[in-house]
Amino acid sequence: MSIEKTLAKLGLALHDAPKPVAAYVPCVRTGNQVLVSGQLPLTAGQLIAEGPVPSAVTVDQAQEAAAQCVLNGLAALKAELGGDLSKLKRVLRVGAFVQSDDGFRDQPLVVNGASELLEKLLGEAGRHARAAVGVNALPLNATVEIEFLFEVEG
Repeated sequence: MSIEKTLAKLGLALHDAPKPVAAYVPCVRTGNQVLVSGQLPLTAGQLIAEGPVPSAVTVDQAQEAAAQCVLNGLAALKAELGGDLSKLKRVLRVGAFVQSDDGFRDQPLVVNGASELLEKLLGEAGRHARAAVGVNALPLNATVEIEFLFEVEG
């Protein structure tokens, strides 16, 4: 089943990839790998989660934000692949940053929102290496920022 059909079954959809918020490109492709720049939890140009976990955003809300980062990352990948996500072979790595209050140590739990969605969408090919890092600030005061490394058909 295609990624987009699976998304539809889950009540989700891909929209146009968000535009970069600074001086960088959304994706860089080399050979059969595509690195997608850090994605914020933007929907229709608006952040769905702002501020640190857990004082401003609950863990559950942050997990939803991480899932939105996946949707934005896949949208950027789709644009890079000329609209054809069937060329996606697997997720290699997820690098996640979680804006965190001092003492908050559940960044991996937050990032599970992204990892679990990727596995639902791609099965075994969605399982990946990852980093889940706590930080004191993120661009636009986003709660989560996630970058992706995908393997694609040559």
